[in-house]
Amino acid sequence: MSISWVTVLGATGSIGVSTLDVIERHPQRYRVFALSGHSRMDVLHTQCLAHCPQYAVVADDAQARALQSRLRAGGCATEVLFGAEALEQVAAATEVDVVMAAIVGGAGLRPTLAAVRAGKRVLLANKEALVMSGALFMGAVKASGAVLLPIDSEHNAIFQCLPTDYARGMADVGVRRILLTASGGPFRDMSAADLVSVTPQQACAHPNWSMGQKISVDSASMMNKGLELIEASWLFDVRPAQIEVVIHPQSVVHSLVDYIDGSVIAQLGNPDMRTPIAHALAWPERLDSGVSPLDLLAVARLDFRAPDLQMFPCLRLARDAAEAGGTACAVLNAANEVAVEAFLAGRIGFTDIPVIIEQTLERMAPESVQDLDHILQTDRRAREHALSWLSRHR
Repeated sequence: MSISWVTVLGATGSIGVSTLDVIERHPQRYRVFALSGHSRMDVLHTQCLAHCPQYAVVADDAQARALQSRLRAGGCATEVLFGAEALEQVAAATEVDVVMAAIVGGAGLRPTLAAVRAGKRVLLANKEALVMSGALFMGAVKASGAVLLPIDSEHNAIFQCLPTDYARGMADVGVRRILLTASGGPFRDMSAADLVSVTPQQACAHPNWSMGQKISVDSASMMNKGLELIEASWLFDVRPAQIEVVIHPQSVVHSLVDYIDGSVIAQLGNPDMRTPIAHALAWPERLDSGVSPLDLLAVARLDFRAPDLQMFPCLRLARDAAEAGGTACAVLNAANEVAVEAFLAGRIGFTDIPVIIEQTLERMAPESVQDLDHILQTDRRAREHALSWLSRHR
């Protein structure tokens, strides 16, 4: 069995840590080529000592010098690089077979696209990259022959529930719609009035998953599900109207596919990201992920209900952006990142998040996407508009 060399972008986050856990279980199959981290340098240092990658990539020169010194002192030969170009370098390196794209937010777009253009097997956990650049991204996948495998538990579930030839068209393979499940987050049973006073700590206390702050807030606002709706429409070439979001508090059914003959196929499992990671690493084979078997008798019940769009307007805004197309989704994503950062910093309330997003979308009419520079320029302008709103409403 040949060894696959893996670059993990965003190694210090929850997805990166879970990826390395799966890799450690199969040393005969996988080796780590490069790791990247943004702020959790102690975690990255420990990971480098454990896996001895050829490269580690950090945000800036000061971080690089400090980490390089610590690694040398520990007898680790890993070379530390820094900056955006270094991320693209380790994503596209000739030696690399697999890239885990797990950098949070728009910052993950360039290195993920570099991996795609280099024809790698790309495990996509950075949904924002696809949300921002949709047609451009999928066009690059087709042109390069890259293998794109979804890591979000919902998209990985959909992938598993679809026939292998789904790319020839959903109508041709008998798919009627996709049912995208959502936990509903920590505020699913609150009233709209209660949301006005919730804190960042409450928003980050997800009932089912252990995630970073940004994605936890997105889950609480249901923007995460909106971004996943956009991602699913690109991944599986379906119209947003063919995707229905369903609240499923237990997070056991990870998503479903509804067929025209009346069959509904679902993928179930314990809420543990090592399952989709292991699936994508080994696809089309299967390997042990370390996840406990699902005990349906212990789960006992599976509940489903429709989301409340009055309570969670971010989901409506995301669907509207998906329908509008063009640059609308890049604007949505940028404004959301600014708003979530402001909420986490205590500058705005939770219910201000959709207000900032909607105001930014109204100020920036959708444009036809020209190229990557156009997308990045749109991202910058949207952030400026969102920051302008913040400055006016302090």
